[in-house]
Amino acid sequence: MTSSLASLHIAKKQFGLDDETYRAKLAHITGKTSARDMTEAERQTVLSAFHNEGFTPPAGKPSKVLVGRYAKKLQALWIAAHNLDLVRDRRDAALLAFVKRQTGIDHTRFLHYADDAAKVIEALKGWLKREASVMYGNTNGQDWLRLDGAKVAWAQWRILHPKATLLDRGGFDTEVFSHSATKGMLTQLTAKDWQSVNNAFGRRIRARRTDEAAS
Repeated sequence: MTSSLASLHIAKKQFGLDDETYRAKLAHITGKTSARDMTEAERQTVLSAFHNEGFTPPAGKPSKVLVGRYAKKLQALWIAAHNLDLVRDRRDAALLAFVKRQTGIDHTRFLHYADDAAKVIEALKGWLKREASVMYGNTNGQDWLRLDGAKVAWAQWRILHPKATLLDRGGFDTEVFSHSATKGMLTQLTAKDWQSVNNAFGRRIRARRTDEAAS
């Protein structure tokens, strides 16, 4: 099995797609219902679409593009922007281009000084706060909002459900627990739990944008 075919099967499993839904998505993107019948270019087109919907490489094979003291923090913020539909291209290369525009520095491995890193981090946080109302630096008395992933999840929920409030969250809690490994109370969720929630909500937000564009 070629690398692109294997990646498509991994994406199918990651998204939990049954055969009928998977084939329908392939047909929508390329007009073909089988990845084996596609050209390599067509497979890459499908993979690009899956990446835009939140497909991530399997565990054990993380991206090696980003390195450096501040790389993990910057990547988390960039993926948050993607999951809020502010960034269409979630790849590390796109983040590196953003870093270059903000600092003039070519790569995260050259971000040795806190001042340079802070310039990029604060630019990303300010963007997410301004465009998506992510509550950085503020929990409004809600202990469960102490982690950045929780703040992003709440901003995503407000995009999906504009009338939701912190006092009347609607089905937020139920939806969160359906995508997290930890159950019980929102305050018990870990950063990893919130990342799973962010990815799930992000797929829903991007799907809605796609549906709106098609209508």
